[in-house]
Amino acid sequence: MKEAIVQPDLQVKIVDSEIPVPNDDEVVTKVVVSGSNPKDWKRPVMSNQAMNSGDDIAGVVHQVGRKVYEFKPGDRVAAFHQMMAPGGSFAEYAVSWAHTTFHIPNHTSFEEAASIPLAAMTAAIGLYQRFEGLPLPWHPTTKPIPLIIYGAASAVGAYAIKLAQLSNIHPLICIAGRGIPFVESLITPSKGDIILDYRSGDQKLVADLKSAVSKVPDSKISYAFDAVSENNSFQNISQVLDPSTGQITLVLPGKDFSAIPSSVTQTATMVGAVHDATDQQQFHKATGSRTGNTDFGYVMFRFFGRGLAEGWFRGHPTEVREGGLGGVGSALRDLKEGKASAVKYVFRLEETEGVERYSTN
Repeated sequence: MKEAIVQPDLQVKIVDSEIPVPNDDEVVTKVVVSGSNPKDWKRPVMSNQAMNSGDDIAGVVHQVGRKVYEFKPGDRVAAFHQMMAPGGSFAEYAVSWAHTTFHIPNHTSFEEAASIPLAAMTAAIGLYQRFEGLPLPWHPTTKPIPLIIYGAASAVGAYAIKLAQLSNIHPLICIAGRGIPFVESLITPSKGDIILDYRSGDQKLVADLKSAVSKVPDSKISYAFDAVSENNSFQNISQVLDPSTGQITLVLPGKDFSAIPSSVTQTATMVGAVHDATDQQQFHKATGSRTGNTDFGYVMFRFFGRGLAEGWFRGHPTEVREGGLGGVGSALRDLKEGKASAVKYVFRLEETEGVERYSTN
């Protein structure tokens, strides 16, 4: 099979590799479309290692492991590949665990499906596994719960909005820039949702945030999802988050978060947590529960699939990059340079030089 190996300088080598074989609990999918994410350039660069860094899979099941009972060859699926493991999505065939694989309906394109796994699950973990007190979508709140979403036009931010809408979490205070027109299509102004433009500068943004907070119930914000976690995002949030009840979750590790008051509960939202046996948060450890992130991932991925089938959940806008795997390098460089706004770059594997046309399209 053809496989794209991303180099530390973001050049990409297309190599011939063996088709992977699943273990007992894995699914091997013939990839029709692969998605991409900012981490796909960050991992090779920061680790100085060449790798197939793709994780968003959409295609048709090729082979399943001995213990897999939900899927069979020929099923249309999307899946989240385990980061840093062999069998990434920048290849004709990719590997996923059964619990991070889900069926997609016939009316959902592979392009749309490829936009979902990593980003949507990141949003779900942030909202429901990291925050204490937010209602799950199947038990929506009937009371106002203000929530800040910083980076609302990003895929993670947009999915956070979509899930918050299903949970009836409002008012949403969304921060965005070039993607504001897209975010406008996601929010519900009648329930108090608003969008603030960070491009006006930090001082103006903080003033706008304070004005927005003054208009929410009790003039208090207790929840903030920082889908950016750099460029002064959490510093700006910290100036309006309630110091006694505030909770903030961040998506980038290793930063200096000392600007966040010590009284504010701070958590890290890492999507790789769905491949951990139990939740690593202290409040979860204290319960001694045998369930955790893997089980949450199992449930939520199937929830996404049901939402696609029923029409109340959609993927992120996509841009197909030309050349299949041959387009991965330029796309990752564009992601690094911040050129993507309100869009996911995806790759059709059949457009790769040397790959036969797929009969699944």
